[in-house]
Amino acid sequence: MSLPHNFKRIILHLARSHDHPNGSARHGYDIVAPLDADGRIDPEAWRSRRDVCRVRRFWSGEADQVGRLVHRAGGKGGHTWIFDYDPDRDDDDEAAFRLGDHVLQIGEYISIRDDMDEMHTFRVVSVINAD
Repeated sequence: MSLPHNFKRIILHLARSHDHPNGSARHGYDIVAPLDADGRIDPEAWRSRRDVCRVRRFWSGEADQVGRLVHRAGGKGGHTWIFDYDPDRDDDDEAAFRLGDHVLQIGEYISIRDDMDEMHTFRVVSVINAD
């Protein structure tokens, strides 16, 4: 079954950092989420098809992690988008800083707090239709 046109596959790569002065295409995320006309995550569309909203974390030297994109109450603005890799645990969740406020288009930057409580910045490198 194909997804509606507003469901996108968003690829993030690690932006420049102390350990990666040129950034890294070997560290990042592959996210499937619905975007509104402005390019922000659409919470209503997410609610209707949350079963297909997923994330894959790829990190050089580590096995990929596959999880769900989850919208939770709390955080700045009253809600938080997280990446949940195991629904039976909270200690593996990763929070995307104000993800709902960001326009997800090529060249934009997103900050994500990993499960070790370290903040990393990522650059949107691709936004295509999710099939």
